[in-house]
Amino acid sequence: MDLFSHSWAALRTAVAGLRDPDFGRPSGCSGWLVRDLVCHLVIDAQDVLITLVTPAEGEPTVDAVTYWSVGDQPPTGDDPLDTLIVRLAAAYGEPGLLKFHLDDVGSAAGRAAELADPGTRVGTQDQVLTVGDYLTAYVLEWTLHHLDLIAHLPDVAGPPAEGLARSRAMLEAIAGAPFPASFSDAEALLIGTGRRAPSGTERAELGLLGAKLPLVLG
Repeated sequence: MDLFSHSWAALRTAVAGLRDPDFGRPSGCSGWLVRDLVCHLVIDAQDVLITLVTPAEGEPTVDAVTYWSVGDQPPTGDDPLDTLIVRLAAAYGEPGLLKFHLDDVGSAAGRAAELADPGTRVGTQDQVLTVGDYLTAYVLEWTLHHLDLIAHLPDVAGPPAEGLARSRAMLEAIAGAPFPASFSDAEALLIGTGRRAPSGTERAELGLLGAKLPLVLG
């Protein structure tokens, strides 16, 4: 849970430090500008708040790793929900309003996570899991989107090292195989999720794992 809070705080701090022109730059999410990504983070924060107050009965059906469904087609930005995000982001008009909303809802989500009992079972997307597993799963969400945020903003601080390491471990568990030791944690996440194509050398190092990539998480 501490890693959730640390990763989430680092991402929100990075957004808070953006200049207005940065919101019009491309993000690492295909078809989305930085403002669209930040709007998505507002909705993510709302989802965290909703899930943490949605208790569930019965045994957990997923954990922090199996929570993620895996597809093989990277998003293009044409999905109806993705296009809705773009319209919502544009409706804010001023980047300052979007920053304020993320800080407001995002801070509430962070406080709710700190107050939650990690052993409590909650329900989301027709699944049951513990709060601890749910928040651990979101470390991967925050880390990937932090990498998306800085994709074309090299002067903005990246995600915490411990969040990168934990996210890599989760992605390797999802893939069922480790990434090459020569890959940095960020490279493993970017290549593993299709955010960056591997070079010829990297593809050779991936070996059989390369056939499973990209892992499109949803």
